[in-house]
Amino acid sequence: MNLENTLRYHFAKSTLISDSPRATASDSLTGTDIMAAMGMTQERAAMGYSAFLGKMGISQNDRERAIELLAEYALTKCDEVAALRKLDPAVKPLVMHQLAAFAFEDYSRSAASTRKCDCCDGEGFIEADVFTMKSHYTMRLPQWAKDLKQSPGDFEVKRQVKEVVRVLCTACKGKKVVSCACNDCHGRGKAVNQELTEKQGVPVLSDCKRCGGRGYERIPSTEAYAAVCQITDAISVATWEKSVKRFYDQLITKFDIEEAWAESQLNAITR
Repeated sequence: MNLENTLRYHFAKSTLISDSPRATASDSLTGTDIMAAMGMTQERAAMGYSAFLGKMGISQNDRERAIELLAEYALTKCDEVAALRKLDPAVKPLVMHQLAAFAFEDYSRSAASTRKCDCCDGEGFIEADVFTMKSHYTMRLPQWAKDLKQSPGDFEVKRQVKEVVRVLCTACKGKKVVSCACNDCHGRGKAVNQELTEKQGVPVLSDCKRCGGRGYERIPSTEAYAAVCQITDAISVATWEKSVKRFYDQLITKFDIEEAWAESQLNAITR
């Protein structure tokens, strides 16, 4: 059994009523066996199992637990980086927690993920300047104008007025969120290679150059750096690019390693 097979046990199922008895010599696992296996897996691979459940949206508590466990792990490894080792002891846990939170967001992102629209800041509407044609009459229509059969429009004064109005956001179409899927391959990870297609005369698919075949855009590391700068200014841009960014990437990879370890433990338990 792998981790994805355990997801269906987190949702309510209808009761199956049948008069056929259960096989006494069946090797299949019961629901109780599955629950016990999941508990043992969570005990042996706490970070990987919690990270997986948090990534799949099963539990907010597991998401927070995975971030806390990674932050604790980061505190044990951050002294290997000189820039992080020099941080104030009161600031260091906050920085590690911030890096762990961004590492989890990057780890859990997929082509089906959504993020807050940057254009409207998640409001669905934006303010735009529009020019509206206004008109007014300088006076009431005099009698001589009526005798000449003139209309009120002949005495109308028109002017353009600049107004600020709320219009629907063109980026998210009012949904307040946008997809994280790659704009070129639309989440498939494959795109048409124009050069090979022209040579061979048939469509040739290759890994998308924009996303590297992932199908989605990763969170820029500059966002994590900007969040760290809100806590401390002891890390410069050059230091971030030289050493801290590598440490941040290792935290993201740590989630993948722990998830693989959790799956191997679950396979061993349910074998």
